[in-house]
Amino acid sequence: MYSKSIFSHDEILQNFHSVKERMNIAAQSVGRDVNDIHLIVVTKTFDSTEIQPLIDYGHRDFGENRVQEAEQKWAGLKNDNPEINLHLIGHLQTNKAKTALSLFDSIHTLDSKKILVEILKHINRTASVTKEFFIELNLGNEPQKYGLAQEEIAILLEDPQYSDKIGLNGLMCIPPYDVEPSPYFALLSKIANKFDIKYLSMGMSSDFEKAIQFGATHVRVGSEIFGSRS
Repeated sequence: MYSKSIFSHDEILQNFHSVKERMNIAAQSVGRDVNDIHLIVVTKTFDSTEIQPLIDYGHRDFGENRVQEAEQKWAGLKNDNPEINLHLIGHLQTNKAKTALSLFDSIHTLDSKKILVEILKHINRTASVTKEFFIELNLGNEPQKYGLAQEEIAILLEDPQYSDKIGLNGLMCIPPYDVEPSPYFALLSKIANKFDIKYLSMGMSSDFEKAIQFGATHVRVGSEIFGSRS
């Protein structure tokens, strides 16, 4: 089920420090404080032995794509390290919403009214730990991708049945593959400013530096740290 990193534990830490330094350079280039930017280390498919060196070092933000994998992998790790912030960065199915709310501190992929309705059913349960919710936008209007269309966000944010009950405090996007991502990062930043939304989850291993220059508050980096997945 799990992949083995092509790097040793020492190399994983070296890669982590390299990413942090690149983040700092990108932030300085536009006059930002790198401490305002969260590095979400994407750990999907890697088991706890690969992740533990980063936990031991003191890193606390990690991202997973699938609820079931995260439940198996992180329940014990979070129990031993309660200060960890776990981020769901993959598509959330409605039948996994209740479990996700009990496990993830942040959910970055609210991509439809249907999933918001399901979140509302469970959000007030005492087991819910989720503190941050991001709306995922499909800015490239790609039919194979999840996410709301740009024009849908105003309707959603102005509907009190959602905005008054769920803290919709972030936006997330994944630009189309193999195109210049900067226009999409700029557009997400513009939408966030228009609606006074605090957090921007954008930028991955291939483009996190550009995302920082356009205002990313959360970048999602995996392969630059662990290598490619088998």
